[in-house]
Amino acid sequence: MMTRRTKRGLSALAAAAVVASLTLVVAATAAPAPAHASDPDPATQQYRPYLHYTPVKNWMNDPNGLVYYNGTYHMYYQYNPYGTTWGNMSWGHATSTDLLHWTEQPLAIPQTFNGSGQATEDIFSGSIVVDSQNTSGFGTLQNPPMVAVYTSNFTGNHPTLAGKQAQSLAYSTDSGQTWTKYSGNPVLNRNTTDFRDPKVFWYQGAAGSYWVMSAVEANEHRVLFYKSTDLKSWTYLDDFEPANATGGQWECPDLFPLAVDGNPNNIKWVLVVNINPGSVAGGSGGQYFVGSFDGTTFTSETTDPVDVAPPGTLLAGFNGGSYSGWNVSNDPANPGGPWGTAPPSGTLAGQQTVTGSIGAGLVNGFNGGDVPTGTLESAPFAITKDYINFLAGGGNHPRQAGEQPGNTPPPGYLLFDGFEYPGTLSAAGWQLTGDLEAARNPSTVGGEYAIGKRINTFEGGPNADNNTGTITSPEFYLTNTNIGFLLGGGNRTDGQLQVELLVNGVPVRSTTGSNSGDMNWKNWDVTPYYGQIARIRIVDNATGAWGHLTLDNMVLGSEPAKPRSSETTVNLMINGQAVRTTTGSNSEHLEWKAWNVSAYKGSEATIRIVDNNRGGWGHILADEFVASDITRLEQHDWLDWGRDYYAAVSFSNAPDGKRIMVGWMNNWDYGQSTPTSTWRGTMALPREVQLTQTAQGPRLTQKVVQEVDALKNTGAAYTASAQDIAPGTSTLPVSGDVVQVDAEFSPGTASAFGLKVLGNSTEATKVGYATSSGRVFIDRTASGNEGFHPAFASVDDVPVQLINGRLRLRLYVDRASVEVFAQDGLATLTDQVFPAAGANTLSLFSEGGTARLESLTVTPLHNAMW
Repeated sequence: MMTRRTKRGLSALAAAAVVASLTLVVAATAAPAPAHASDPDPATQQYRPYLHYTPVKNWMNDPNGLVYYNGTYHMYYQYNPYGTTWGNMSWGHATSTDLLHWTEQPLAIPQTFNGSGQATEDIFSGSIVVDSQNTSGFGTLQNPPMVAVYTSNFTGNHPTLAGKQAQSLAYSTDSGQTWTKYSGNPVLNRNTTDFRDPKVFWYQGAAGSYWVMSAVEANEHRVLFYKSTDLKSWTYLDDFEPANATGGQWECPDLFPLAVDGNPNNIKWVLVVNINPGSVAGGSGGQYFVGSFDGTTFTSETTDPVDVAPPGTLLAGFNGGSYSGWNVSNDPANPGGPWGTAPPSGTLAGQQTVTGSIGAGLVNGFNGGDVPTGTLESAPFAITKDYINFLAGGGNHPRQAGEQPGNTPPPGYLLFDGFEYPGTLSAAGWQLTGDLEAARNPSTVGGEYAIGKRINTFEGGPNADNNTGTITSPEFYLTNTNIGFLLGGGNRTDGQLQVELLVNGVPVRSTTGSNSGDMNWKNWDVTPYYGQIARIRIVDNATGAWGHLTLDNMVLGSEPAKPRSSETTVNLMINGQAVRTTTGSNSEHLEWKAWNVSAYKGSEATIRIVDNNRGGWGHILADEFVASDITRLEQHDWLDWGRDYYAAVSFSNAPDGKRIMVGWMNNWDYGQSTPTSTWRGTMALPREVQLTQTAQGPRLTQKVVQEVDALKNTGAAYTASAQDIAPGTSTLPVSGDVVQVDAEFSPGTASAFGLKVLGNSTEATKVGYATSSGRVFIDRTASGNEGFHPAFASVDDVPVQLINGRLRLRLYVDRASVEVFAQDGLATLTDQVFPAAGANTLSLFSEGGTARLESLTVTPLHNAMW
């Protein structure tokens, strides 16, 4: 798989390269660069985990090809052999006999290169099966093959499939050590750009016996099912359509059966769908559905209805035929737009079909099309709940810091009369060369947001975009520190199309356009040239599409020009400031969004909806604002409620029918910035998942595989007697940064209570329970190094019901991570942390009253790695 942020570079680029044979035997010599004596000892590296798998060096993300064969667990994974950030995607490989002690193996399946040494195929996520019946013909019945089914991400250098993703095969007949790419690849191609992450298993049921593949169309939020009898030829079965969380790309699906509470007569199927972004804690995460599979169709029993808002107080539903107290500001230049006089019921003229709204009306900024701009603002209201949930769609044009809602010039002296000359530029002392004619300059047309006349090199000569030449101003003195101006038109980075500031005839500042007809404010800081004589020169030596510039309203002043906002946003306003903001995703489908507003309880606020964009997707949709104690996402079922458990999939062929899952312990929000040194990327501890009956129906429970018990240093375990926890922090007489903690609490009179781990005198990671909200949390806002990325510091939590008035927690603490299993694994939280060196203090805490510790055992764990 890959993420939204990385896949955008994969446009279909033609390349005249000769492709080397796609049948490639990967020998052990295709390993990453070997370790050298100068390399640091992994055991001494800060943040290197001792329980969790990490490669010795370089980047790792999703687990791939998890399979058990002949007494060995194989874990393949997305790997960059050449660096510590995402790229050069290949399959790394590690093996273990107990799921904890892993041995890194040579590179398994590398990128494919053409004869010129250019990468033509990246090896994205997939799965491995043991083809025990040799259905593929890649081995024999006596020596059945292991078959990898993976996504070929064809690069721009591929001669026929550039930019496409399709499913391919590789096989091994030596227990997964070397792999041969199938000469008939790809074996399943939809000719699309985001078809990926195949997970394959052998199905045997009433419908027959065959291989089943689940894969995703990531941006369509669909899981597609196919069947095959030989792993080479695939037949489409069915789709699982968008459901529950759809705020990001769907990735890494997995479908498997489980017995409810171990009852073989009560089998349910679980469909795992990972999502990025849009998880319950933000960024990357994994959701799951429970239902049935008949060999063709997966039917979910846990899909939440899309037309039901979360429980709470309705702030606005737009269903009464009017905007009901909202202040409507339509565009004076485009009467009736963007909001109209009343909320529409759905799709407007000229608009693609609007879906996902609830009730009789919604906010739809497409009245008059994309051109009108305006605002729509609610009456003031008091914030009384932790969250505001709402539906949003339309254009993806976020609010940017430092922008202005209007088109106001900066204060200062207007140079060149704003080009409002009664005659030509030549008559005003400007010099024109090439195709640019005095009679055509200045212009009165071209360039949205111009203020009166402007310079337009498209209109300024007879050849439109093919005009070439220069326009140079008279001299003027730089008597202030900034020049702000409106600029539009084409973008060139080679100096062929730009407006320049000349000092002593030399360009000292230059700016090009952005391939847009909308003019926007640009600014030059000219402080170094204060008091000197200058000129403005417009250079247009560009031809073809966007081979022109538009320039207007140059102001010399003390304040920088503020760019005009082009946002399509929904904003929470407090004291005139936007404290929360959301935009659409260039879709007419409204998705559930949620703001955490707990920090603003008691404040007066308004909701301001802004359409300040006249271009493509220049409109916004909104509906059903609900103040609530929970978010819409919390109504769904999640594998983990922390920030660092993603791309989780299960082992094929695991012994004793167990379902064992592994996830990448990271988040794409900040995953490429984590402060590790020679490596980046960690796997979560392997978990056995089971289904248990709850009041809501069968749901997953999770526990770390039982093999972890062999790591316990029970002789050094610390056990505390039952005791009250007084308000404040109580340091325990035991410390450690690689430990298992088992604790049971009663709330008493406390508002919050729990444990602090990986602490020192000033910092710690808090794992606790908030009694008013009934939520277990990990608070890593003061856990050590949180400043390496603005998205890292967080408080992640999960609703947890007390059982007989008590809370049971099990924690696995491993130097740079905390995995929390609450109430015997009914809820889990997984977070990375990056504590200061030596931070190993363990403490109890209570807030707002006295809590009760019913039992506590801290068990040191022997290293599994290094």
